[in-house]
Amino acid sequence: MIPAMPATAVTVRQASQTALRFGRVGAAGAIAALILIGGVWASWGTAQHVMLTKGRERGTVKVVRCAGSRCTGPFTPVSAGAAARRDVMLEKSVAVRKGRTYDVVLKPGTGDAVRSGPAGILYAWAPLGGALLLAAVVVAGGMRLTRAAWVLGGFGAALLTAAFLALQ
Repeated sequence: MIPAMPATAVTVRQASQTALRFGRVGAAGAIAALILIGGVWASWGTAQHVMLTKGRERGTVKVVRCAGSRCTGPFTPVSAGAAARRDVMLEKSVAVRKGRTYDVVLKPGTGDAVRSGPAGILYAWAPLGGALLLAAVVVAGGMRLTRAAWVLGGFGAALLTAAFLALQ
């Protein structure tokens, strides 16, 4: 401390540094929370159909045609109350191939099918895996919580890896 500088200047500087630190941690925490909420929101749109199958039409789809971002094929029901359909649509991804048969659940009131079983559940939660990875970077950089960031990143990487392996 400089002799001419009053003692209150040092405490004001410390107080402002503490306030900035809390502000940085609060802002980074809010951003990380928004990222995670967005990941859950993006995943739940599909995951609800795959995980809550009671009362939904379950069956199999043999992919006959793929065009653009959709594949179509006949639906063969396996659950009680489900009706056979000539054509249902399945989202085309790297894991959907023409000529293969997939276990699916139909979205209520539509002809859209969603993959079911462990592969479908993991695939539905893949956006959350990406959000966990992104939130880990925010937690590590903004909040300086490296252990928590490693845990978030580890869970995100594990979820994405499991989804990739299940879809093969």
